[in-house]
Amino acid sequence: MNDPFSHKEIHPLWSLVDPLSVEDAAALIARFDPNSVDGTRQFFRNRETNLTDSDGITWVHTAQTALANAVIAKQLNATIRRSAWERGWDEEPEDGERFAKDVTIRADDAAEAWEVEPYSAKARGIIYRVAPDWSLTTVTVEDVRKWLASRGVRAGFLFPEATDAPDYLNPKDARYAPRLAAAVTAWLAVTQSSGKSVKDAIKKWLREHAAEFGLTNEDGNPNETGIEEVANVANWQPAGGAPKTPGQ
Repeated sequence: MNDPFSHKEIHPLWSLVDPLSVEDAAALIARFDPNSVDGTRQFFRNRETNLTDSDGITWVHTAQTALANAVIAKQLNATIRRSAWERGWDEEPEDGERFAKDVTIRADDAAEAWEVEPYSAKARGIIYRVAPDWSLTTVTVEDVRKWLASRGVRAGFLFPEATDAPDYLNPKDARYAPRLAAAVTAWLAVTQSSGKSVKDAIKKWLREHAAEFGLTNEDGNPNETGIEEVANVANWQPAGGAPKTPGQ
């Protein structure tokens, strides 16, 4: 039986969309396919079956509020666009709208919008909404990623290469320190010393994984000085000697 909620799962093709509208970015951050959000944005709609549900729509609203506030506060770069239309002869702006008289329209834009020859384009009276239109306002994927990371979010659809590893073990993190990562990873990997001292067992592991953490010389051989320093940090038995039997 087909999953009735599969339409809410993000389709991989969304990885090709850049920039994103703020509305679409909000849905992706909330981990829903933007196409599953109904036009009213009050619920989800399966466009094939027309069935609706609202489970999770609140998180889409929350993500959009966060994005919109960040754009307004200039914490997130965006190309802000507003809804606008040519004023009718008896039309007046309503609440939240403004009237712009004799707006200069680029000739090529006028020709496309009003289907007139560029040379006959004229100034128009325009009514526009003061608030940004979040379905038209766009943000780049890279800017959204940077903003999310600044808020401590580094997982989800917009981070396809994210791992469950902590930041200090993630080579792509801005504060990644190879030797710190080497010490922690070695400490996690070496649980027993197999007859050797703990330090010797750690050094052996580090030699085997030296290239992963930049612990090699120019010739590609292990950097013994660096390995010694890292082993000193990871060694949980600095007093040395043979490993003790549990309980001793």
